[in-house]
Amino acid sequence: MADYNTIRATQAGVQTAQIDEGLRAHMNKVYGTMSVGLLVTAGVAWAIGSSDALLGIFRDPVTLSPNILGWIAMFLPLIMVFGFGAAINRLSAAGAQLFFYAFAAAMGLSMAWIFKAFTDLSIAQTFLVTSISFAGLSLWGYTTKKDISGWGSFLIMGVIGLVVASIVNIFLGSPAIMFAISVLGVLIFAALTAYDTQRIKTDYLQHAQAMDSEWLGKSAIMGALNLYLDFINLFMFLLNFLGNRE
Repeated sequence: MADYNTIRATQAGVQTAQIDEGLRAHMNKVYGTMSVGLLVTAGVAWAIGSSDALLGIFRDPVTLSPNILGWIAMFLPLIMVFGFGAAINRLSAAGAQLFFYAFAAAMGLSMAWIFKAFTDLSIAQTFLVTSISFAGLSLWGYTTKKDISGWGSFLIMGVIGLVVASIVNIFLGSPAIMFAISVLGVLIFAALTAYDTQRIKTDYLQHAQAMDSEWLGKSAIMGALNLYLDFINLFMFLLNFLGNRE
């Protein structure tokens, strides 16, 4: 019996080690894919935003008011997110990754105007602040023993409220409403960063026994997408506070 218990304990220890190793690889895949997506977004946004000729295709180069193509560029990432959620089960892991990078490029197109509206230094400083904040929040979400899964429904309702308020304020142009949206946006996406990190970890641990490579690949892409959106939104809301306008 003692020998049997020793073998069983050894097997359990090996299995736990394998799951821990797999979790590290999974999270590396999530963060790596997210980082490449951010580089794609930054590259596209800078290339278009630093060129008056290219930016002029989508916005008035002086007032930065969007034209028809500009409105399409603004809403294209939102449409692609909903499309990605609907198509993820029909896509391969490689197809999902390609779609994510295409989405990151579309997001860069929609954000290109910031390089005309804000100084390059303030954009770089805001990106640094966002990166440090994101890293701390994500690390807390990964390591905390507290179950924060209950935050999900409240945070999703908050995001929906932000989207509706932002669309309404496009037409109202109220600085007070924009300030309130920015404050709430920073708080909501800070919380979402921790929540999504824990959810990615929990989902992996719940499915680790099956070791379905196709699921793992798609799950990593979806996790990267969620954290990417948290980072981008946190950056944009912080830019409203920290950015110096041209």
